[in-house]
Amino acid sequence: MNLKPAVAIALIALTALSGCSRRSTEDAPAAQSKGAATEVRLGYFPNVTHAAALIGVEKGLFAKELGNTKLTTQTFNAGPDEVNALLGESLDIAYIGSGPAINAYAKSKGEAVKLISGATSGGAQLVAKPEINSVEDLKGKTVATPQLANTQDVSLKKYLAEKNLTGQVTVQNSENAATLDLFKKGDIQAAWLPQPWSARLVAEAGAKVLLDEKTLWEGGQFPTTVVIVRTKFLQEHPETVEAVLKGHVAAIDWAKANKDEAKTTVNAALEKLTSKKLGQKILDAAWDNIELTSDAQAKTFPQLAKDAVTAGVAKEAANVAGYADFTLLNKVLQAQGKPQVQAAGLDKK
Repeated sequence: MNLKPAVAIALIALTALSGCSRRSTEDAPAAQSKGAATEVRLGYFPNVTHAAALIGVEKGLFAKELGNTKLTTQTFNAGPDEVNALLGESLDIAYIGSGPAINAYAKSKGEAVKLISGATSGGAQLVAKPEINSVEDLKGKTVATPQLANTQDVSLKKYLAEKNLTGQVTVQNSENAATLDLFKKGDIQAAWLPQPWSARLVAEAGAKVLLDEKTLWEGGQFPTTVVIVRTKFLQEHPETVEAVLKGHVAAIDWAKANKDEAKTTVNAALEKLTSKKLGQKILDAAWDNIELTSDAQAKTFPQLAKDAVTAGVAKEAANVAGYADFTLLNKVLQAQGKPQVQAAGLDKK
């Protein structure tokens, strides 16, 4: 008779302990907001495809919205290095290509980063020597991309796989500036590059556009550059992330309303970062090949994840469910009477 209460108490205790265990592992509370950050570290590339970041910094649009929060910037040549900085917590927010953005999410098992905005659609091309007239002519040739597993590297290798040319074309990874010199010397015969580098190879090295990546996507739209944030930073400093997004949207709006001045501003920023200004012909060609937009084209991300497998840079397609959080972006857009950005299911796991 005395055992029954004891058994009941034990069962209650066991159930409570089990419930606590489930809550701690499955429903762990998110980091709490700590108000505005003292500093926000922003990463981007010295590319025309990162024009919103370049303009936001040059015109003081980020600084205006951040107030007392210090803005620290760092530039990168390609996405994988920027991913390492994010996952190593030496960077908070990054303008980055869609491929490495997905990789950052996958490497952290969907925990470390969130997709919070688009930045640029279009602006990537396969350029080649004048005598190369088709993708089949690339057999036995060397084609460059900015970095292993970066956005253009995935695009090229996926395209070659679809054309049954895997293993018949040498893919070489080199920094964009080095690729220009290699092309001039004849060490490479083609390159899949973001703007302004594809335009530079055409204008400065006699290349021709063999393929514009726009032709491979419905409506010619695909996310060349997006904005991602460390999840913990987003949770702890949402008002700082919102401020950056306000500056981001302002940079896009200003660029669209002031095209000529925007190009001049981007060119000045590139000169500061690379010690070389673009010629007007190159700048015009690069600018006309991109579209600045806060829409990340979320519906393309499942396909982009599959493309990494087809390209041979990933063993399985990353699960991108839950990757997007456009809450703050849509708050900014709604306040300005602009259409909200759709997550296309990427905001739910």
